[in-house]
Amino acid sequence: MSGFSDFNFPAFNKAAKELRKKGHEVFNPAEEDIKKWKNLKNVRKYANYRDCLRKDLNWMLDYAECIAILPGWQKSKGVKVELSLAKALGLEIRFLRK
Repeated sequence: MSGFSDFNFPAFNKAAKELRKKGHEVFNPAEEDIKKWKNLKNVRKYANYRDCLRKDLNWMLDYAECIAILPGWQKSKGVKVELSLAKALGLEIRFLRK
C-alpha cells in the first residue's frame, strides 16, 4: 500500500492469515510482490507501480468475488482504483478493522 512504511506488508499478511483461518481464498498483494522480487529490499528497488497495480487489478478481474480493504486505505492511491473496479464489477466490499 503506497503511503505506508514497508508498503504495509505486515498488515496485509496479518489480514490474509485471519481471512484464510475463516476459510476464504485470499490474494495478498504483499505475498505476490515477495514471490516476484524475493524480499522487501528488492520490492523497494525493482517494483514499479504499473506492474503491481496491473497484477492486482487483473486478479480482481479474473477471480475476485469480494475485496477486503485495510484500515488507512485513504492514504493509498491504488486502493482507490481497486475500490472503483470493485464497484464497477459489483463485488462485495469489506472494510477491515484494526
